[in-house]
Amino acid sequence: MALWQWSEICAALQVAARAGPDISGLTIDSRRVTPGDLFVALPGDPGPRFAASSRSDRDGHDFVADAFRRGAAGALVHRAGAYPGPTLTVPDTLDGLWELARASRARLACPVVAVTGSSGKTTCKTLLAAALDAYATEGSQNNHIGVPLSLARASRGSRSVILELGMNHPGEIAPLARLARPDVAVVLNVQDAHRENFADPDGIRVEKLSITAGLAPGGILVLHDEVDPRGLRSDIVIRRFGRAEQSEVQLLGVEGNQARYRIGDRVLDARVPGAGVHRSLTLAAVFAVLDALGVDPAQACALPEDLVPAGRGRHWVLRDRTIIDDSYNANPASMAGALTALAELPARRRVAILGEMRELGPDAPGFHRDLAPLCAGLDHVICVGEGAMPLYEALVEQGVPARWFELADEALLDAAVGLSAPGDMTLVKGSNRVFWQHDFVRRLGERLGADDRA
Repeated sequence: MALWQWSEICAALQVAARAGPDISGLTIDSRRVTPGDLFVALPGDPGPRFAASSRSDRDGHDFVADAFRRGAAGALVHRAGAYPGPTLTVPDTLDGLWELARASRARLACPVVAVTGSSGKTTCKTLLAAALDAYATEGSQNNHIGVPLSLARASRGSRSVILELGMNHPGEIAPLARLARPDVAVVLNVQDAHRENFADPDGIRVEKLSITAGLAPGGILVLHDEVDPRGLRSDIVIRRFGRAEQSEVQLLGVEGNQARYRIGDRVLDARVPGAGVHRSLTLAAVFAVLDALGVDPAQACALPEDLVPAGRGRHWVLRDRTIIDDSYNANPASMAGALTALAELPARRRVAILGEMRELGPDAPGFHRDLAPLCAGLDHVICVGEGAMPLYEALVEQGVPARWFELADEALLDAAVGLSAPGDMTLVKGSNRVFWQHDFVRRLGERLGADDRA
């Protein structure tokens, strides 16, 4: 069955119905077109309505011809042109994408779950998708483009749909939640991420809890028991998870990658993909969602290790050396969780390569210095980036072997390879632009492998 019939798209966009091809997929990148796709020609700058992390003068309309050459069945445009294939013209293609998403949501007959939080969103979404055999957001497509694109791609025959909702400015989550209209909303945690964009720390809490704007009366909010529920609507159901005795799902204990939970009156033991307390709490949220949906939580007790998404704590073993790739992003709480987990894992030596944490505002130096006590038992720490200098200075003061590098460059790779030996465990974690955007972990793995084979 086609993902979309042309007539359905016309109806969703309120344009004059006419004959056209069936659509098997949607894309906004002409380089990723597969035959049968609808190419949505988006502008590089969405204007003032969205707080885009980046803006450009590139325009998807310049790539419509390339999309058709690669097999696109049609294109959604708002700029006139002589295009070499079937097109639908709307006043604004980003608005059109949102309308397609609304139409897709309206035809879904399955449960929809939306996940937000300062950290762990992609891991939670991935674990839920595996436990429920669900359709889920690809990667971290959690913004004003990624959420509607994910919804518009959801098949009407999906068994469940899991969406990830993100933010870095106030006012972003509520519109996404209203678009998603989840049956179950999840707030994993509230931490000091994107702190520089909020007037006070409580603003982050309020923003995360605004996911409830998409819940119908009687809808379910799965909430970490450490999050203050002040201001929540009285017509929704709250199910808590965490370590508190009164929570519906309680984490009782963690040892390595094994954890014990109480779910109502039932006790379950589970393997925790990625290990550590912070991921054990993420799994607790998964259990809470399954329980809320009437699904046996035991379905998530033996999820495989390789479900941990790249860059979110996945373990890579290279010739008896382990790299913990947590390089996708970092904030003070997720950094603390990763360091705590590292200290508990068996290894000959433990090394941490820690990039600066960005978007923390004027309190950033203090947030970095506060990590130093968590590094006390490590064998070596490498700090990367100007913002990580306060951490480096604090480590030197407390006698932890440490070095500082300005960039994740060849000099840093040389130092990391020189420190590595069989039996070691190395954590790589920092803000997205420090390691992830420079493909640092893959380059480190290649260097370690090449050195070992020599």
